[in-house]
Amino acid sequence: MLKCERTSVMNIENAIRGARNPMNSWDRMDSGYNEDGEYILGPNDMGLARRLRKAGSDHRKFIRQIFVSVDVTAPLYWWKEYDTYKVSTVANSTSTMHKMHSKPFDMEDFSHDHMTEGTLAFMGTVVEELEKIRLRYIETKNKDDWYDMIQLLPASYNQMRTCTLNYETLVNIYFARRGHKLKEWHTFCSWIETLPYAKELILAEEE
Repeated sequence: MLKCERTSVMNIENAIRGARNPMNSWDRMDSGYNEDGEYILGPNDMGLARRLRKAGSDHRKFIRQIFVSVDVTAPLYWWKEYDTYKVSTVANSTSTMHKMHSKPFDMEDFSHDHMTEGTLAFMGTVVEELEKIRLRYIETKNKDDWYDMIQLLPASYNQMRTCTLNYETLVNIYFARRGHKLKEWHTFCSWIETLPYAKELILAEEE
């Protein structure tokens, strides 16, 4: 299970203006805001953006200046792989250390959408045991109980992080992970495809 929520894409205007700095071609800019406040690339700017995107990372520096903020909820086993991408990313997560015990454990706290019937039943016993330990910890504040929760917690536990990335990082993620065996990566790549001008600036699709 993976969810992307509260997406914001920022700084397209400044990024495309910066892309024209090397040739002092600002007079050819033809982009602007529509009545909904969205920045719309005109034909001249779109043509330049496409050419630079396809020319390689040295030439498409401007997409590093298009920033994305998104809240992602995903299991810990997916976050372990996401943490490979440390360049130009920032993330603030909900805390398992400080807040894991603040609400009852239930099955919806865990990704179990691909579990077989037998494993799902066993997972139910794990969740029940975690809840027993949580209640005991709330009552006694015994650190042994806290460690039991931390060390028993399955990698399928869902964590939400507020992530900041840029379009260049998303290019790297998309082409490295779109065929990955984890379905969560397919969901994340599908989200990438929905971003403004993703087809032109991230996927580099032909017109």
